[in-house]
Amino acid sequence: MNILDQIVADKRKEVALRKSLIPYKQLEASILFERATISLSQSLKNSTSGIIAEHKRRSPSKAVINQSLNVQDVAKGYEDADVCGMSVLTDGKYFGGSLDDLLIARASCDLPLLRKEFIIDTYQILEAKAYGADVILLIAAILSQEEIKQFSELAKSLDLDILLEVHNLEELQKSIMPTIDMLGVNNRNLKTFEVSLETSKALSNHIPDDFVKVSESGISSIEAIKELQPYDYKGFLIGENFMKTNNPGESARSFIKKFKK
Repeated sequence: MNILDQIVADKRKEVALRKSLIPYKQLEASILFERATISLSQSLKNSTSGIIAEHKRRSPSKAVINQSLNVQDVAKGYEDADVCGMSVLTDGKYFGGSLDDLLIARASCDLPLLRKEFIIDTYQILEAKAYGADVILLIAAILSQEEIKQFSELAKSLDLDILLEVHNLEELQKSIMPTIDMLGVNNRNLKTFEVSLETSKALSNHIPDDFVKVSESGISSIEAIKELQPYDYKGFLIGENFMKTNNPGESARSFIKKFKK
C-alpha cells in the first residue's frame, strides 16, 4: 500500500467518526456558513506573482517542517506579504494540521483560504464552508470522475472555488468539467515523492484555457516560477520554502519583492 492509499484509508475512518460527532445540520448552522467567499481563481488572474503560501507543520516526505509557529502569525504575515491566497493543511495524522487551524487563519486574515485536505466525502466540503474556507482541493488520484463531478457541484452550490489536483494526463482527462475553477499540477510523484517541474510543463498544453493553471510542489525559487510562467501558469503553491523559516510571512514578503523586481 503506498502512502496515498494509507492516508485515504485512515481518512475514511476519521470522517466516519466526525460525522457521528457533528451532524450535517450543525455544520450548516455555523456562523461562517453564511459568509461570502473570496475567489482565489480571481485573485490569481489579477496577480503578477500568483503565490499561494501554505501553512504546513510536517509532511510524510519531510517529517517535521516547523512545529513552533502559530497560525495567526503565519496568516497575518502572509497577508502583509501580499500573497494571493493561503493554503491551510487540515489533516492531523500526516501533516499535523486541524480544522482549528483553518478557523484561526480565517479570523486572522482576509485572504482566500484553501482547505488542503484529502476530500473523499461530501461531509468534508460542508466542513470546509463551516470553518471558513473559500476554496477546496480535490485530488484526482483518489476520486472517480463521478465523485469529482458530485463534489465540485456541491462546492459550487456553496460558492466555494475548486482547485483540482492532477499528476498525469489520465487524471487530467477525467477531471475536465465546467465546475472546476483551477487545475493544479502536482510536480511530486505521490508514490516515490520525487519532484520534477517537467510534470507541469508536459501537462500545460492539455489544460484548456478556461481553467486557471496552478503548479504545486517543488517550487522553492523565483527561477522555478519564471520557468513555468511561459506555460501559462498563474498560481504557484509554496509551502515548505516559507514554513521552514522562523518567519514565513517575512520570507514570503522578501520572495515576492525580489520576484517583482
